[in-house]
Amino acid sequence: MQGIRWRCLLLLMIFAALWASTPSAEARQNNGDTCLADQLDTSSVTARIQFDQNSKNFVKIYSYMTVAVPLDKWHEARQLTFSERSAEYKHAMRCLLRGRDTSQLTEEWRPHDPVVTATSRKVTVQYDSFAWIKNYGPIRIGPWHITRGQKRTWQVSLRPQTLQNARWQAVEADMSRMYFNDRSGLASSSDEDSLEWTNQKPARIDFEIELPWQRSWILSYGQSFWSKVGVAAWWVCASLVIALTALRTQRAGAASTAGTSNPSARPGNPGNPEGDGPPRAVLQWALLSGAFALMLLVSQRPVSPQWRALMCVAAGLALVLVARPWCDGMPVAIPDGTTDDPAVVGDRRRRQMHAVVGAASAVAATGLLVILAPQMFGLPHNLVSRAEPTLSGDVGYVLMGLAVVWLWLAAMAAWCWRFAREGGLVPASWGRRWDTAPVRCVAVVSALLTGVAGGLLGCFWWVNENQWKRVTWLTDRITGGQYGKYVNSSRANFSFTDLSWIFTYSWVLTGVALFALLHFRVRTQRAHADHRQERPALGPEGPDLLLTASVFVFTVGLQGATFAGTNAQYGAWLILNMGSLFAILAVGRRLSVLSQLGHAFCVKRLRNKKRRHELMAKAHEYRGVNHHLQLLDQGRAGDVTEQQLEGELRALRQWLVDGCGKKNPPDHLSVLDAALAWGPEGHWWTNGVRAARLAFCFGVPASGALLYLDTKDQWDWIQLSFEPTAIPGIVASFVAYQTAWAGAGFVLGALWRLLPGRRSPARAWSLTFSYAVPACLVVLLNKFTGVDFRDLLFYSVLMLIILTLTSIWTDASTFGEERQYWPSRLTLLVSIYQLRGLSAHIAWIGAQVAVAVGIWHELARR
Repeated sequence: MQGIRWRCLLLLMIFAALWASTPSAEARQNNGDTCLADQLDTSSVTARIQFDQNSKNFVKIYSYMTVAVPLDKWHEARQLTFSERSAEYKHAMRCLLRGRDTSQLTEEWRPHDPVVTATSRKVTVQYDSFAWIKNYGPIRIGPWHITRGQKRTWQVSLRPQTLQNARWQAVEADMSRMYFNDRSGLASSSDEDSLEWTNQKPARIDFEIELPWQRSWILSYGQSFWSKVGVAAWWVCASLVIALTALRTQRAGAASTAGTSNPSARPGNPGNPEGDGPPRAVLQWALLSGAFALMLLVSQRPVSPQWRALMCVAAGLALVLVARPWCDGMPVAIPDGTTDDPAVVGDRRRRQMHAVVGAASAVAATGLLVILAPQMFGLPHNLVSRAEPTLSGDVGYVLMGLAVVWLWLAAMAAWCWRFAREGGLVPASWGRRWDTAPVRCVAVVSALLTGVAGGLLGCFWWVNENQWKRVTWLTDRITGGQYGKYVNSSRANFSFTDLSWIFTYSWVLTGVALFALLHFRVRTQRAHADHRQERPALGPEGPDLLLTASVFVFTVGLQGATFAGTNAQYGAWLILNMGSLFAILAVGRRLSVLSQLGHAFCVKRLRNKKRRHELMAKAHEYRGVNHHLQLLDQGRAGDVTEQQLEGELRALRQWLVDGCGKKNPPDHLSVLDAALAWGPEGHWWTNGVRAARLAFCFGVPASGALLYLDTKDQWDWIQLSFEPTAIPGIVASFVAYQTAWAGAGFVLGALWRLLPGRRSPARAWSLTFSYAVPACLVVLLNKFTGVDFRDLLFYSVLMLIILTLTSIWTDASTFGEERQYWPSRLTLLVSIYQLRGLSAHIAWIGAQVAVAVGIWHELARR
């Protein structure tokens, strides 16, 4: 009896072992042995590969494959028609296209899932994909395998993972006018652009292509050490320009305050603890921006995530503390010599410093807790766990990533606040709130920065999930063991990805710094000016002119450089833009209206507001006389005779000549030209601010058009789901475009009186020309290297349109006090330009818009 029991127990154990070893339905589907690949030999296949050398800077590859599977020959063919989310569909599609292959398809991109159509006899699958030759690594795209050969050649082979024994009816290769060589020698037809094989086995189809030297040069440059040198050269040149402007401004400020009677405005005075004010802050930013740019370049080398995160936390905290947003900067000299109570100022700054340092230190400590004690969150010492993500590990990654990104965002905000506060750009109400409730202000800003950092983190995690699904297409269940390492590695390096993106747009912060420094200079000069000997300022001079040119370079020029091609051009682009602007101003000092009228006219007729009002009255009288002359030609002048009107014109001309002293002005200049050349405001700074606001508003449609071109391509839409900073980049690009238009408008208004041209649209053309000269050089280089230059041309035309509209609106603002006499701004412009002149301006704008629409249409079709 006992023996029978033991035999029964043994049988039960055997049955249990057999049951445990029997694979489930899902496991059987994931097992490649159930694919029955030999049944696919009855399928018919057509394949096509196409090379496009005109797709941006790199050669783009398209793969098209069509597979027809008989329904009665493969038992899983019907599953291809199931839902794309079903396990049966994924299993059947993997058996058809990937088989036993479980490698990650990092280079292949698919515009959509395979298109399946079914009839009563067969199921047809259309499988499309594309890739770029952006590096020298091997490329797997569809059934094709592409590897680098010698020099500029690439070996292309038809090596499908499945269907090797199927009937390959037709295989075609479109070379897009590139040199090629049929290594197989079995092509059934060939011409200068394509090869075609008929009924050949995949293993017998091989050929090689040779990249054009232009694409090969761009590829080799991007992979070389000189690519990083090009980026470093840009930051070095930018830092030198910023440092030069800060040093010149510092010396000019020291010279202007050396003889002032206000001791608190002198450098080194206890009432002025910062000593140098905004110039010192800008100089510090120039050195730090260059140093941290080099740090980010160096940290691209393989470094453990722990050391990289530690370095980023330390750098972010250092940037916040060095920024010192609690500084008020150097006070502007006040005529009566009064300043704030030093005790009150010291107490206020201590409370602000404690709020900022406390918040930044708390965030940094949170990040360091994860970095230095990762075991508390279930993470290994190097922060990259190979296991599946856990809740505690995700919390650690979130805290570390948010801490690093928050610190760098806080650093950018702190520097921006310091520049704006010291430069006098902050509204008075904001300044008072910061002085009275610093803790509340820090809390509000911290919450906003946390929201931004959280949004960036959310985009990053969502994109990485999409990337994992893309590279493990149809094999994600089989390669699930690698998921933990992939996800943990990407989350550990989240901060570095976003920091590189954040620092890319730090040029906007540089523009704010230069703008604030320029405003500080203007305030200081006004405070030290002797109003009894007021001298009209035609435009920025000395350090102010260098600052204005730097604003132009770091807003308009740098944004245009993004359309120029490789980053090797950035440093040269900066120098060329600045040199071209100075060349235009050198010409403008001789050919501008006020320069031709002479210095005596500016002193005698434009010295103060009362005399400028007299000039505007003369200009109004001049327009009225010309209007009566037109009515006289039409027989509607009433009792006014031609002699009377000509006498009034001679009197106005004599008033203009008398104001020029010994210099006789050109005959074609009138009092109206002088009034329009002066602009609507009394100072060139306020002229620039007004023009910046106008250009900002006029630039909104242009920014929308550029963003549409940035996202209209299918690849751009795909990138939104796979690029970590693609969605935030759209917002950042819009801000960057608007900053560029506003910067161009400000420079136009600031240099309004110095630019050549009698009519205002000519001044817009002059400024655009200073940008177009280096742009034309880049166009020639891009034409030589085969890079599309239409984006740069479109950007230049848009800038010309915006500046032209800004200039015309500025003329209307010059006579803004007369709006009460005219029913609309258009009729005011008619009275200023006369009908013929306004028609010419409208036709000129129409021509610019037509050119822009033509280029936009070509770019939209690309």
